[in-house]
Amino acid sequence: MKQLGGTVLFLDRNDINTDEIIPARYLNEDSREALGPYCFEDLALPGFDRLRDIPGKGAIVSRANFGCGSSREHAPWALEANGINVVIAESFARIYRRNMFNCGMVAVELPAASINSLFERFAGQPTEMSFDIEGRTMSFSSSSGEKLTVPFVLGDFEIAMVKAGGWVPFAAHKY
Repeated sequence: MKQLGGTVLFLDRNDINTDEIIPARYLNEDSREALGPYCFEDLALPGFDRLRDIPGKGAIVSRANFGCGSSREHAPWALEANGINVVIAESFARIYRRNMFNCGMVAVELPAASINSLFERFAGQPTEMSFDIEGRTMSFSSSSGEKLTVPFVLGDFEIAMVKAGGWVPFAAHKY
């Protein structure tokens, strides 16, 4: 199973699409790792600097409709190449969310009120998130001492895919 959690990157915007996660001009790269340097290269978000803000992050908290756009797996791969294996948002594009689990990564949907609370309490300060997949909880703690544990819902199949490391290892073991 991949490392889940870590330092949180807050991206305060709806509709972050796959072309912003990894621009199409880099889809000819021959490995997942080669996508890493281009992650979020085209994301226009006030105050966001990918060279400063991505390194060392393990999770993202964002708004609604994360991963809209194309159905390619390159978008989760670009995150994974940067050590980001958890994305938390109000909602996801259906295929993007499935691609996250197919890659052994986690896409957690939370109600808008919970996402708002995370932004209000933690955005703008160093925040760590630990992820308990068995207990289905995430715990957030900030440099100011703020703490919060948030329950989430994932299906048993999704958890099995994450534990296996994605669809291919899951299928190889199961079938």
